[in-house]
Amino acid sequence: MGNGNGKSLESWIWDAACSIRGAKDAAKFKEFILPLIFTKRLCDVFDDELNRIAEEVGSRTKAFKLVKHDKKLVRFYLPLEPKKPDDAVWSVIRTLSDKIGEQLTTHLRAIADANPLLKGIIDRVDFNATTHGQRDIDDDRLSNLIEEISTKRLGLKDVEADIIGRSYEYLIRKFAEGSGKSGGEFYTPAEVGLVIARIMGPGPGMEIYDPCCGSAGLLIKCRLVLDERVGDTKKKNSAPLKLFGQENEAGTWAMANMNMIIHDMEGEIQIGDTFRNPKFRQRNRIQTFDRVVANPMWNQSEFTEKDYDADELDRFPKGAGFPGNKADWGWVQHILASLNEAGRAAIVLDTGAASRGSGNANTNKEKDVRRWFVEQDLIEGVIYLPENLFYNTTAPGIILFLHKSKAKERKGKIFLLNAATQYAKGDPKNYLPVEAITRIAETFKAWGEVEKYSRIVTREEITKNDFNISPSRYIHTGAADEYRPLPEILEELEDLEEEATETDIALKGVLAKLIA
Repeated sequence: MGNGNGKSLESWIWDAACSIRGAKDAAKFKEFILPLIFTKRLCDVFDDELNRIAEEVGSRTKAFKLVKHDKKLVRFYLPLEPKKPDDAVWSVIRTLSDKIGEQLTTHLRAIADANPLLKGIIDRVDFNATTHGQRDIDDDRLSNLIEEISTKRLGLKDVEADIIGRSYEYLIRKFAEGSGKSGGEFYTPAEVGLVIARIMGPGPGMEIYDPCCGSAGLLIKCRLVLDERVGDTKKKNSAPLKLFGQENEAGTWAMANMNMIIHDMEGEIQIGDTFRNPKFRQRNRIQTFDRVVANPMWNQSEFTEKDYDADELDRFPKGAGFPGNKADWGWVQHILASLNEAGRAAIVLDTGAASRGSGNANTNKEKDVRRWFVEQDLIEGVIYLPENLFYNTTAPGIILFLHKSKAKERKGKIFLLNAATQYAKGDPKNYLPVEAITRIAETFKAWGEVEKYSRIVTREEITKNDFNISPSRYIHTGAADEYRPLPEILEELEDLEEEATETDIALKGVLAKLIA
């Protein structure tokens, strides 16, 4: 089955995805495409393992019998038997010619039945499904897709786990691009993930958690950054990271699991609504971790005061208050509760979360929670990102960093970095080039002050600015000031209008007294 036509793995994987209905509709079929490419990898790796055993026992026929008898000999046991023992295991799927959708679904369910780890991950899709009497993906298209996927071998000797992992992530990213608004729910740009992982600096054996993990990209980046740091020789001897995630959406949960396995990583990904029902608990308390990385959905409004009051896990400190009708700071509170005593976190939020309510004479619930975090000295720093990086919005985001035990010399201070201008133009989104990722992470780790780029601010200065922690407030980059995001400008205008009205009333009072 050669190595296809010499295309890069990325372009091959994308062409396979487009073979169904063209690039325009590829994202609609991610539920079918991702499990199939995943299964191809499982088949080819299983073949490699069978060949290794066959070398010892003399033939593939014997190897098949042995493995059937003792499934622990392989990582995943595939109950697919080709017509001839020397044929590739994938040929069972490749030669389907009749009722393809139905038979494929049966095969994938059999694989899941044989491997508890794959339950609900590759057997949740019905390749024979219909909508209004019409097949979602007909047998002809399915046959084309299988043929396209067959052109490259994805075994252990063909591609390293991180290369196929990268290609799989590339495919997930392409689906996010094609899914419009909903894409960002399962994908955080890889560069943002790398900035986070490098600043978090995960060490061997650490426990890392993402409460809204999407396709698990942030967790995977932490492991890749650790591997990069310890190098190949030490990698084999150092304790792996322990990865934990929770995801509410079943299709995305399956995607996260496939993404982890295809990267040759193990982790525990739970399914469910983290806000109302966090799955990681220890003795009626919330489980704590060394690091938390997260990109929760921005500005969620479905949680009410009742949801916060109903919490029995002490995630929302009474002193901090309830953050009003936007859940961003609710997520930050959940994440704080999930950190152990020396824990650190990185959370991607909407820029508004850093400034809403500041400069406003009235009380603002979101600002009150922010004030509590500043006063408790839990914020390590904030990075302001360029606009148009994320798939579900053009707004710039921020990365908020928490630290439960800051070094003595950093107490009472927050590190701010304005990376608004550090992007390159891409299609359809901007992205952070490699040198920008390195510069942001290194400057942040060193707490290095650079003109028009980064600053250390004291708690007093933040209090004076009414608990606005947005780097754009303290660091003016010059060029980017012309492009400040509209929502931020509008919020400031509203605040100024309120202040002007109050000044007006006060002035009229003074004048009235003078005239009298």
